[in-house]
Amino acid sequence: MCGRMAFTLPHEAMAQMFDATASNDLPDVPNYNVCPTTQVGVVTSSQGLRRLRPMRWGFIPKWYQKPGGGPLLINARSETIAEKPAFRDACRTRRCLVAVSGFYEWERGDNAKPLPWYVTRTDAQPMVFGGIWQQWDDQNTFAIVTTDANDAMAKIHHRLPVILTPDQWALWLGERGKGAAALMTSAPEDALCFQRVGLSVNSNRATGPALIEPISI
Repeated sequence: MCGRMAFTLPHEAMAQMFDATASNDLPDVPNYNVCPTTQVGVVTSSQGLRRLRPMRWGFIPKWYQKPGGGPLLINARSETIAEKPAFRDACRTRRCLVAVSGFYEWERGDNAKPLPWYVTRTDAQPMVFGGIWQQWDDQNTFAIVTTDANDAMAKIHHRLPVILTPDQWALWLGERGKGAAALMTSAPEDALCFQRVGLSVNSNRATGPALIEPISI
């Protein structure tokens, strides 16, 4: 599961990282508390040309009569993505990359309140998720593909976004033919860093860099 993210990388740096052309209507960054239905910058590819473009986080299937016409689809399970009517066309022809600084996950356990963790890459580089996208009416929407958690993540939650390395980006975007299904696996144990953060992020209205500051536990 991935239900909240942080974007701090400037658009120019992100476009350079992906060798993509940036749209001029990208949402403001940094944003330390990106919630579902928020517009974020994602990378798509068409005929070998990559674009960094704004999309709504929350995939809207083509048969929805309105954006809230059914469940809010922010994640797509890798195990069933090729079978689900909402996702199967997108997973074959409309895949995208979502570069974040990190994401939040909540440890449920026996606590009265779920405890938030901030998850980043161990090497402090941007974390790039595999996603799928769909045009609905006049807006583009996306979902993040998830898979089973590795042992490190499983201590907090049983799901983990599909995290892609630079050598996998072209295959995921369809620039190197077929075979993207093989990329939908868990990240290595040592790839992720976990830090407990304060309860402020439990509110979707909270903002600012203090949200990702680690706290003692």
